[in-house]
Amino acid sequence: MSTDDPLDFLWQADNLRRAIHAAGVALWAWNVTDDRFTMDEQGFKLWGLAKNAGVRFEDLSAHIHPADRDRVRAAFVATRGIVGPYEIDFRIMVDEEIRWISARGLGDDAAVHDEQAFGIFLDVTGRKQAEEGHELLAGEMSHRVKNLLAIATGLTNITSHSTTTAKEMAQELTGRLAALGRAHDLVRPLPGSQGRSALLGDLLSVLLSPYEDLGAFSGRIRVAVPRIGVGDAAATTLSLIIHELATNSLKYGALSVDTGTLDLSGNTVGSDLELTWTERGGPQVDAPTAAEGYGSKLVQRSVFGQLRGTIAYDWSADGLIVILKLNGERLAV
Repeated sequence: MSTDDPLDFLWQADNLRRAIHAAGVALWAWNVTDDRFTMDEQGFKLWGLAKNAGVRFEDLSAHIHPADRDRVRAAFVATRGIVGPYEIDFRIMVDEEIRWISARGLGDDAAVHDEQAFGIFLDVTGRKQAEEGHELLAGEMSHRVKNLLAIATGLTNITSHSTTTAKEMAQELTGRLAALGRAHDLVRPLPGSQGRSALLGDLLSVLLSPYEDLGAFSGRIRVAVPRIGVGDAAATTLSLIIHELATNSLKYGALSVDTGTLDLSGNTVGSDLELTWTERGGPQVDAPTAAEGYGSKLVQRSVFGQLRGTIAYDWSADGLIVILKLNGERLAV
């Protein structure tokens, strides 16, 4: 290559390594005969391993997430029969952290040189987390629409039994659906990243107000919680959780009968919040024996992942009790 070539400086070995390192690329070579892996310093750092010239494929496999391990082993073996480039995405365990790695290279033994197959590792954790977030959002929106339709159907059925004329039914149903709309307005973040804090008691009362007058007497729902503020993000998450609990109660629990009651109380423990959801007067509900549905998984993920809390269910003979313990710092966000 001519010294006048402007890329001459870049192709110098040290500078090429600097460019590769800046891009977060880890280099590897796989000896297809003795199964030994050779990686650069970035590769060992990515896998959380001490630099060692004796690393074999099985040594790396031990750090692959158990759910991906067999798939990755089979995929790497299959690369020898693939013509052209390949890409394998998988998770690895580094202490308690889960990282997503993309292994890329050229398949087919024609690409093997001196018994070595070559490729790169890329840390794609950020991209995978974004994809999971998009999938969760899409699933959440679909689930919310289905739940809203279920609630609207339930409210329509109940209203049809409690009214005598079409006009009266329309008025009552419109009022109940409007209450759901007010709850949505209350927890929706403001545009332009403007912060806002809603009072916890107001938020819970508005979310539960559509169910208040569905029974044979008023006051069937009681909310008694500390006077604390809830940030936009936490309010949205909390509304999703309460919405799910109320939907299930309307379908199966205390709110499914006109004499059922719901008590939602709370207290602070240091900077954290503990909420107790207590249903009474409804049909007996047994603990589910089947696998969790999407709604239950969404609640668990919302409580654990977004509010850094815990949720526990007590399927007592008198009615369901749910205890939520939520991180105070996360509630303010």
